[in-house]
Amino acid sequence: MTERPNGLTYAQAGVDIDAGAALVEAIKPLARSTRRPGADASLGGFGALFDLKAAGFADPLIVTTTDGVGTKLKIAIDAGHHDTVGIDLVAMCVNDLLAQGAEPLMFLDYYATGKLDVAVGAKVVAGIAEGCRQAGAALVGGETAEMPGMYAGGDYDLAGFSVGAVERSGVLPRLERQAAGDLLIGLASSGPHSNGYSLIRRVVERSGLAWNAPAPFAEGHSLGAALMTPTRIYVKSVLPLIKAGLVEGGAHITGGGLIENPPRAIAEGLAPRFDWDAWPLPPVFAWLQSVGGISDHELRRTFNCGVGFILIVKAENAEPALAALLDAGETAFVCGELVAA
Repeated sequence: MTERPNGLTYAQAGVDIDAGAALVEAIKPLARSTRRPGADASLGGFGALFDLKAAGFADPLIVTTTDGVGTKLKIAIDAGHHDTVGIDLVAMCVNDLLAQGAEPLMFLDYYATGKLDVAVGAKVVAGIAEGCRQAGAALVGGETAEMPGMYAGGDYDLAGFSVGAVERSGVLPRLERQAAGDLLIGLASSGPHSNGYSLIRRVVERSGLAWNAPAPFAEGHSLGAALMTPTRIYVKSVLPLIKAGLVEGGAHITGGGLIENPPRAIAEGLAPRFDWDAWPLPPVFAWLQSVGGISDHELRRTFNCGVGFILIVKAENAEPALAALLDAGETAFVCGELVAA
């Protein structure tokens, strides 16, 4: 090879291959901690294999989802809270799988930044690994992209990709079984989860509060830390109910809130009727509504308003479903019913 002493290097162009390699080495133990039957969760290959038979499936369908964290990342970056956005990333994907009745099997991430900070990257991936453990999914790979000129300063972006499986007979929603009188069971959220953060940031701007100021709605926490509360992952509490045949449909309450998401899991000719007094509006949403002057309708079609996931169940199955959810550590309650549209 010809030596060119004055030639440019990739590092001089802003891409540090050594930093990328260091991050891979740092996250290998995190990936190994997510091993599950069917996947060994090792990193380094060009692709990942999964053994559906080893995972116990007989006649499975594959289900895939992809999502991001949205502008919640701006708070993470500005407030320096990088530890939990990885949980959000996993949650947004695996809770969608759950709404189809699927068990999360594998997860991959895409992490893009202008200048790779190994310490920050390791914190982000540690959160992803924690989310995978909560969901029972194997972290089998991903991509780290250092792209100077595309992202400024310490900015970064995340995308997640999840693969799940469901037995052919267990796919949700079961539209043909739904009928007026079926009940809606709400599972409490942990906060805004990962939706509506562009509006949240506008409300914070209007409030004049800094990210390190005490949160008006969460005693003992800064505003930034309180708003970074990670998305709740419902897989381990809800999946057993689905496998037991107690669930006729499920809705992950994300963008579009309680207005637009439930109809996606409901049969034509039916509609959800909520009992808005069935649960208290959590303080974070009350604060956002008060400071932002947000109408009830706008609040309900932007945020989850305290309900992160909804199950549709037959009236006779509501009691055992609620008991199982409470035993699993969920805050669960009947929040409405299906009616003729």
